[in-house]
Amino acid sequence: MEKEMLRRIARFVAPIAATALLATACGVGTDGDDGGDAGEPRSDMVLGTGSVGGTYYPLGGAIAQMWSSEIDDLRVSTISTGASVENIRLLQAGDINLAMSVNGTATQAVNGEGEFADSDVELAMLGNIYPEVMQIVASADSGIETIADLDGMRVAIGPDGSGTQILTQQILDAAGVTPGETFADGFGDAAAKLRDGQVDAAFGILALPAASLEEAAQNADLSLVSIPDDVSATLTETDATLSTMEIPGGTYPGIDDPATTVTGWATLYALPSLNEDQVYELVSTMYGNAGTIDHSVAASIQLETALEGRVDVELHPGAERYFEEQGLL
Repeated sequence: MEKEMLRRIARFVAPIAATALLATACGVGTDGDDGGDAGEPRSDMVLGTGSVGGTYYPLGGAIAQMWSSEIDDLRVSTISTGASVENIRLLQAGDINLAMSVNGTATQAVNGEGEFADSDVELAMLGNIYPEVMQIVASADSGIETIADLDGMRVAIGPDGSGTQILTQQILDAAGVTPGETFADGFGDAAAKLRDGQVDAAFGILALPAASLEEAAQNADLSLVSIPDDVSATLTETDATLSTMEIPGGTYPGIDDPATTVTGWATLYALPSLNEDQVYELVSTMYGNAGTIDHSVAASIQLETALEGRVDVELHPGAERYFEEQGLL
């Protein structure tokens, strides 16, 4: 009965509770009566996810629900955020305990680059969750076939504080393209604007396939836009966390042509000071119970790919201990 109540709390109440914590500026990181001192176990944690229309928010909620159900004396709640950049900043401020982020954004953070220029960021990796695929979609009647065609167009570039927006700008810069107007929308809102003709194209770092894009493709005539080889080469040469991949034709309804794009990883992070034994339990439980996580993307949570794309970010000692036991280190 108690575990069932925890599951209900994680699914329905957690986002509201986490938001209230932030709004009252109580913090969840370094002070409090539930094991808040650095290095001590906690009875409550908050996981920063992403926008409601993306993959982070529902998947993060499902992971939090699994943790709350499987780990004794721990309740994990979630909060909707602007995703990668905002999550890392919230983590630094002590407003959340766990963060989902694109691995490339995390690498920039620890190196004081990009949105984190001149910042001193503490970050520890817990493990990969799923491949983050940059998906660029355009309305079929826009005439957009390549990245170059985005010049002067209306383009949704991802929310402020998101890894999507950072990588979108890297792609546009590498291609020498300047949209006529940009919109800082999450992909759910961007897909609606595509359908209604309010934007010509949208960028989204999403799971493959992405439910929001599947729905959009069922209700509008869309096409996937490829990243040219020379632009892909520039991106992967300057960012070791990225690799190229092809999205097969037929992945989405009515989109028959394949598209070449770049991909990284959605990864779980924490502060290095989070209790080692508790992190060990979080990581071992996530990889050991991936099949029970109530989200289709959870099938991508695999031990074999847990450390791919790690550049410059240290493993948390608790995660390192688990991966050593599993023979990955």
